[in-house]
Amino acid sequence: MKIGIFGGTVNSGTLDDVVAEARQAESDGFASYWAPNIFGHDALTALAIVGREVPRIELGTSVVPTYPRHPMAIAQQCHTVNAASNGRLCLGIGLSHKVVIEGMLGMSYEKPVRHLREYLSILMPLSRCENSNFAGETLTTRGSLSGVGSSPFSVVVAALGEQMLRVTGTLADGTLTWCTGPKTLKSLTVPTIVEAAKKAERKAPRVIAALPVCVTNNVARATETAAKVFQIYGQLPSYRAMLDHEGAAGPADIVIAGTAEQVKQRVADLAGIGVTDFAAVEFSSDPQEAADTRAAMKSLL
Repeated sequence: MKIGIFGGTVNSGTLDDVVAEARQAESDGFASYWAPNIFGHDALTALAIVGREVPRIELGTSVVPTYPRHPMAIAQQCHTVNAASNGRLCLGIGLSHKVVIEGMLGMSYEKPVRHLREYLSILMPLSRCENSNFAGETLTTRGSLSGVGSSPFSVVVAALGEQMLRVTGTLADGTLTWCTGPKTLKSLTVPTIVEAAKKAERKAPRVIAALPVCVTNNVARATETAAKVFQIYGQLPSYRAMLDHEGAAGPADIVIAGTAEQVKQRVADLAGIGVTDFAAVEFSSDPQEAADTRAAMKSLL
């Protein structure tokens, strides 16, 4: 199982901060650096800059909302990032949430499963540098892209529910989960996407699990911190469904917190249920916890 770092400076810092964060992750030996696309810097643009400055680590988005960007437009962006980074991009996409797409952007969130299927039907050929010819109910593309210096990029989807996982396993390269605990990964996520990929005669999918992690001698304090930091995710329907499936009252109940040995064991156990990549969402209450958490993650490499 590969270990990566889920970055935060793309939302909270300058572009120089993003480069520094990715450079540190690469220097520490991590396999991947994941940039969320929320309401800070644009993740793909930031990763194009990172790709020119940080030479080796895999660069991923976690995740770019699909509804606001036509799949051909996002494919063009991705090929540009791939050219800038010598082919190291993994595009993570997701549907976002109804409250964002309809409430903030004024766009329709109708039939999300259909939307994802049509989106991937267009995007996947383009991701492989092939012609895309598809006419759906809401999305259409006829054409190809020619970004000199680019190469195929992989696509993973923030697929949580069963229908989304089946579409993703059939068409995409894997899934990137959040607020999805080990019980749900084992009973729902992994078997559903693996079965769908096998049925479609595709290679085994990546299962990238992002979870909060903290090495601490005060688990109660870490849990309290997590409850505040990650509170919003317990209120969004798609994540709420995953927490309910896990039997968790809120995001704080699925954090990986404890001594270094406890944290390392719980992360390592994910490989046994079919997780191929772990993206560490590091959080802490003080600098010592932050240093201890990073040291524990490095020891797993």
